[in-house]
Amino acid sequence: MKKIKNIIQIVLALILIVLCAFAIVQRTSNNEKGIGGIKIFTVISWSMVPVYDIGDVLIVKEIVPEEIKVDDDIVYKGEKGSLKNKTITHRVVSIDKKEDGNYKIITKGVANRAKDPEISQTQVYGKVIGHISIISFILKIITNGYFLIFIPVIILIRKNIKKLKNMEEG
Repeated sequence: MKKIKNIIQIVLALILIVLCAFAIVQRTSNNEKGIGGIKIFTVISWSMVPVYDIGDVLIVKEIVPEEIKVDDDIVYKGEKGSLKNKTITHRVVSIDKKEDGNYKIITKGVANRAKDPEISQTQVYGKVIGHISIISFILKIITNGYFLIFIPVIILIRKNIKKLKNMEEG
């Protein structure tokens, strides 16, 4: 049992280290760089419900414009209107190659009625390739206030388990 506990602690520590590395690289590069072409973003609005919920942690892979397809979920930096300087995760609804070789991309949140302003390929951080459910769950617990109740309950349960073990041994 002790070996399993140690393995779990090591795995959790490694996950935390990797997530911190991603965060440091992304923050210091203003989201321009990732690790191995991978970036991590957190959903902060309801625009993609039911696909992603607020607080979901998304794994995003850098992608060349030629690989972007309609129905891909992409993350990009907004440059126009109310989206200016915001990081947006929306679904591609159309993509067209212009005469100059650049791409015109139109996106929309799945829960939104209106399409986003046109974006260029230079605004795209990458394509969503998945999300980390356990990290999303932990972040939701921490950010919604239940964390303040959850930790003391775990501490009490742990103390009671130790008391029971001591009683069995003694």
